[in-house]
Formats: sequence, structure tokens, C-alpha cells
Amino acid sequence: MNTKIRLALDRTPNTNHTGFYVALAKGAYEQAGLDVEFISPDQDNYQMSPARRVVQRSVELAITPSESVISYQTNGVPLLAIATVLARDTSAIVTLKESGIDKPKELDGKVYASYGARYEDDIIRQLIQNDDGRGQFISHKLGWSGIWRALLTREVDAAWCWLTWEGVQADIQGVDLNQFLFDEYEIPYGYNPVLTAHSDWTEQNGDALRRFLEVTAAGYRFAVKNPDDAARLLMKTANHPTLTKRNFVEQSQQMVSGYYLDGEGQWGFMHRNVWVSFVNWMIRNHLLTDPTGDLIQRMDVDTLFTNKYLEGIPAMIR
Repeated sequence: MNTKIRLALDRTPNTNHTGFYVALAKGAYEQAGLDVEFISPDQDNYQMSPARRVVQRSVELAITPSESVISYQTNGVPLLAIATVLARDTSAIVTLKESGIDKPKELDGKVYASYGARYEDDIIRQLIQNDDGRGQFISHKLGWSGIWRALLTREVDAAWCWLTWEGVQADIQGVDLNQFLFDEYEIPYGYNPVLTAHSDWTEQNGDALRRFLEVTAAGYRFAVKNPDDAARLLMKTANHPTLTKRNFVEQSQQMVSGYYLDGEGQWGFMHRNVWVSFVNWMIRNHLLTDPTGDLIQRMDVDTLFTNKYLEGIPAMIR
């Protein structure tokens, strides 16, 4: 009998997820003895975060930012990142060029479109302060579905967007954006998104997990080599209203395919120094607290992520 694996997506199907959909379209999960189902967050109108679904055991895997793993671990819940979906971060804080807000410090007193994530406002505050601003802004919680529209209609002044998705959309629509990249303002932001599981489940299902990751990695390698074919498979298999414009999806796919693999041609592999830098930055800026509210001064990053289920998966020869 096939092992059931339900995967909660972090947002509606997009080119970050292409490798999963390629593997599904090609029947590769089934051939590996897996019964895989994707859960899109718009099925319940974003009511429950992907990480919470893992905690509540309604899914086996979720796509989350690395902060979700850190957040649950500070509360004693052993979530674990088992692969990174992208080798490097493709997100940025963006503003409309026409707004005249072309530096983070100019976000003081402005409205930021928030997803409502635990450390999100802290990261934005620090971004502004690192540019010599006060870090005082209005956080307007909107959730995934309304954020891009709110930016375009000037309901908000800034938003956290993905350059490979909303950035491409803006390009096609002729919308000029200012982009504030985290590393340019001394924020060593971690992996986003990552594939997250409960450590109990990974220990009990290690063999199935290895098969899942091997097949998924092959899906991402296919997307790197054949971006247009991969984009078509994503559109057809996901069959989602956000994936109807072929030109947009293909352009996004061409761009994001450059972010799937690390320098060694491996998909999913996480470098320890990326986790160490981000966690230490969070500790230095007093962002991490335990359930009683006390500041966390140390955190063992080796409890947050593992590459062991990726061992033996071939890299792509360039």
C-alpha cells in the first residue's frame, strides 16, 4: 500500500512549487510508492498556516518560511526543516516607484501589508532601523490573497513580495518597483521557503521521506533543464485560477529556475552557516522568547534542520 503524504502549500500553486507538480504529473510519486496530495491554503481561505497543519497532524509536510520552524521550536514543538525549496532567497520588501519611497527609512509612518507572521513586523522594523530610520510603521494585516492588489491600489505603501512571482507580474504590467533586499541592509535572512515536517513523523517514515525527496529533486532538476515544459506541466496539473496566463508563468519559471539548485547543483541542501547567521541575528536583536516570555540567548541550529534525508540524491551536472 502506498504511503500517504499530504503537503500543505504556503500559498496558491506557483513556480516555487514546480518541482512537486512535475513529479506528480509524471507519475513519479506513485512509482515511488507514495500517494501525494497537495493542500492549497485558499481551500480554507488561509485560515490555518501550513506549519499549524503539521502540528495538528492534518498533513505530513508543509512549505513554510524557516521562521515557522524556529517559532514552534521556541515553544517546544519539534518541527524540522528537511529541505529548502529554493537555494537562495528571492523575496524583497517592495514599494511602487511612483510612491517616492526609495529607501527603507522612508517607511517610517507608512503602511506595511502584513501576512501576520510571528517575526514579520520585527524584521521590517529592523530593516528600517538598519537604514537609520525609527522603525515605526503601521502594520496592516491582509493575508496572502489581497497583498499585491493592496500595493497596486496604494491601500498600503510596502509589501513583502517574491521577485520571481510578483516581481515578474509587475514587469509584465509595466509597474516599476523599488526593491529592498535584506542582505543589503545587514539582515542575514534564512531559507524561504523550506519543506517542514514534525520530527516524530520523519523518524517513523524516513524511507518514504527519502523517496519523496528523491522524486521531488528530480522534478526540480527537470524544471531547471526544461523551464517552459515545466511551466506547462505546472499550469495543467495544478489547474489553478492564478496560473492561467502562460506568458507570465513561463517568465516566472525562467527566472526562478536559477534559484532551485545550489552551487553544487543540488536541490534541497541547506548550508548550516545560513541557519546559524539567521538564528544568531534573531537572538542578537532579542526576537526569540520562550513560552514564559524570557529571552532565548542560545539555540542549537542542528535541531532546526537536517540534510540526512537528501543524502545520495544526485546533483545536476551542468
